[in-house]
Amino acid sequence: MDKFKCLSFFKCRRKENAEVAPEDLHVNENDENQERGNWSKKSDYLLSMIGYAVGLGNVWRFPYLTYNNGGGAFLIPYVIMLALAGLPLFFLECSMGQFSSLGPVSIWRILPLFQGVGITMVLISIFVTIYYNVIIAYSLYYLFASFQRELPWSKCSISWADGNCSRSPFVTHCNVSISINETFQVNKSWVDANNLTCINGSEVYQTGQLPSEQYWNKVALQRSSGLDETGVIVWYLALCLLLAWLIVGAALFKGIKSSGKVVYFTALFPYVVLLILVIRGATLEGASKGISYYIGAQSDFAKLKDAEVWKDAATQIFYSLSVAWGGLVALSSYNKFNNNCYSDAIVVCVTNCLTSVFAGFAIFSILGHMAHISGKEVTQVVKSGFDLAFIAYPEALAQLPGGPFWSILFFFMLLTLGLDSQFASIETITTTIQDLFPKVMKKMRAPITLGCCLVLFFLGLICVTQAGIYWVNLIDHFCAGWGILIAAILEIIGVIWIYGGNRFIDDIEMMIGAKRWIFWLWWRTCWFVITPVLLMSILIWSVIQFRRPKYGQIPYPNWGVALGWCMITFCIIWIPIMAVINIIQAKGNIFQRIATCCRPAANWGPYLEKHRGGRYKNMLDSKKETNHEISNISDSRKPE
Repeated sequence: MDKFKCLSFFKCRRKENAEVAPEDLHVNENDENQERGNWSKKSDYLLSMIGYAVGLGNVWRFPYLTYNNGGGAFLIPYVIMLALAGLPLFFLECSMGQFSSLGPVSIWRILPLFQGVGITMVLISIFVTIYYNVIIAYSLYYLFASFQRELPWSKCSISWADGNCSRSPFVTHCNVSISINETFQVNKSWVDANNLTCINGSEVYQTGQLPSEQYWNKVALQRSSGLDETGVIVWYLALCLLLAWLIVGAALFKGIKSSGKVVYFTALFPYVVLLILVIRGATLEGASKGISYYIGAQSDFAKLKDAEVWKDAATQIFYSLSVAWGGLVALSSYNKFNNNCYSDAIVVCVTNCLTSVFAGFAIFSILGHMAHISGKEVTQVVKSGFDLAFIAYPEALAQLPGGPFWSILFFFMLLTLGLDSQFASIETITTTIQDLFPKVMKKMRAPITLGCCLVLFFLGLICVTQAGIYWVNLIDHFCAGWGILIAAILEIIGVIWIYGGNRFIDDIEMMIGAKRWIFWLWWRTCWFVITPVLLMSILIWSVIQFRRPKYGQIPYPNWGVALGWCMITFCIIWIPIMAVINIIQAKGNIFQRIATCCRPAANWGPYLEKHRGGRYKNMLDSKKETNHEISNISDSRKPE
């Protein structure tokens, strides 16, 4: 039990006025918080938050959802869900992290009963970082493959393509006449072998596999037949994965002091590429048809009556803003206490949504051109997720003049989009370690950060085997879904309904100044009622709509599905476990213990003493304690 007393809010440590060791690269003499460090500039923080929120989903999921849910009409539920669910959660998490200067686990000093929610967030972030860097490795591989005079997937190569490889439909069967009164339908290869001729109009066509699709499956992935067939490690993907982790480690080895500088490139460069692709796409023949399907004349406002459209809008907003992953809390914990986190939340959320809309123009203009030159409808070439990023879009780029140049730009954009999100995810992990072991982290930040990257690299090797894509899809299907929703629901219930929404608003006003009651009317309405109801509706809908995962048309074996359930169970089981542990450690009868765990811990509040006003004036100062033994602290709020 004593080990658990070192977790989060139960762990006592010095809070301020600590001398910064010369080797501590995470802080400098200008930081307000000399113990943990602060962002060097406000722009470092904003770009890191934008980079974290704006990810691959903005490019490969949002445009498809818009097209599939009524085109421009989809923007109405999207904006409404941003206001009702996305922004309230985003503002809440930013405020929590900034107020306490603590990471996603230690921040639950605010409500000890829910400490496991923070652990769930960190564990899910760990699982996601494992496969997310594999996607970055895919982007690196395609980036390197694009440095050729002709893109390798621009045509069917005899070294890897089979008979199904074709950009246009091909004849599989047809009718032939053996005698005057007899006709038979036979295989086209038999017709050719016997020097016969098909009867005009009797041909049966089959859609071929695009060269880019066969290249993705046969060359890039060397994909096996299913999760049961692991195969060997694809060595070039493993090297790309190693390079991806080296980039992440190099950017983070000084913590926010180094990552805050890297994001000036990784967060801004995607916008340069998107602008270039939009301009180039707009000049292509057929682009207007693609844009029309995306957000133009094809908009179907009748779809607003469909509940599925509203569910998709709420889900996209929720996942796109990266709430309940722990990253928003971790990044905001390095802000100065009086930073205006309200305006930051507005800026980041609006930027994220505008980026999604803008990316759609870059995607659909080029897909419209692809449909035009192939003689297909836009509906036949539109894809989402991996199929868009590594099959449909590369196929379209391969048919453009100067295809390698555009391919390099596109995959470098995917690389930078992925790295921003990965930086914040790793910072979530290291911030948790920082809160638990501040002295160790002060002296060994670089080795610990690089060590985390190395461990996660080895864990990710299963995802670069020949069955790797199945593992990536499996982890994403289970870990990046229900666990995050459960954490978000408990987070808002715990902070607003148990800790107290009005008390939380008082905490925010300590940072950004007092506001009139009308300012908080909208936030109270969302936090107390609308947002939790929406989140619970999404969770229930997701459970009802659950389908066994599959990749393409390949279903997962029973043991694979069971493993997926084990992963998500391992992440969320800590919520009841930590609740029970904290209740056991409290004093009094069972009801008094539960009541104690539903109140803030004695050391909850602003990190620095100079910010502790009002009800935090008598907050415990851990500098006055000896040997860091929290068990000897007498909390006046605990029942005797």
